[in-house]
Amino acid sequence: MSPNVAPILLAAALVSVSVLPAEGQERDPIPLSQYQSVTQSVGWVDVTVEYRRPVARGRDLFGALVPFEEVWTPAADSAAVVTFTDDVWMEGTEVPEGSYSLWLIPRAAPEAWTVILSKAARVFHAPYPEGQDLLRLEVSTTTAPHVENLQISFPWVLGPEASLHMQWGQVVLPLRIRIVAPEG
Repeated sequence: MSPNVAPILLAAALVSVSVLPAEGQERDPIPLSQYQSVTQSVGWVDVTVEYRRPVARGRDLFGALVPFEEVWTPAADSAAVVTFTDDVWMEGTEVPEGSYSLWLIPRAAPEAWTVILSKAARVFHAPYPEGQDLLRLEVSTTTAPHVENLQISFPWVLGPEASLHMQWGQVVLPLRIRIVAPEG
């Protein structure tokens, strides 16, 4: 072996040992609220929602863990973020292309919930960023069979329109999204 190769082999051996995990080294605990990102194409627009999924774990949810009449983000640790790659209309209200944090004010059925998109896109789940609202909408909830983890999904997409659903426990909050201006 040439004298120039020995230092290189020694350095390589030291680097490979330093990146191996130590025997018995503990990993960070697995978070109960797992990260999820869901993206749906609606025509030429991609709609992405990023959030950490809280778990019901037998708890009473709306009106208890999540108080009625208080601003709440449907996520754990940080606020849920929704991103639109072009302008859309949510429940008939225009939303410019961009990223927004998603907030809700839950109410006892049959009262509508308030849906808030905030221009403060990447924020912690509390406190709510006062004075940063892009829009507020009133949307009625429905019910469905129980889901343990908060779930945001797109149960249907048809042409220029889709339905984004937020569901936790038995409560479903449906939001209509269109990529073209609503008629009328």
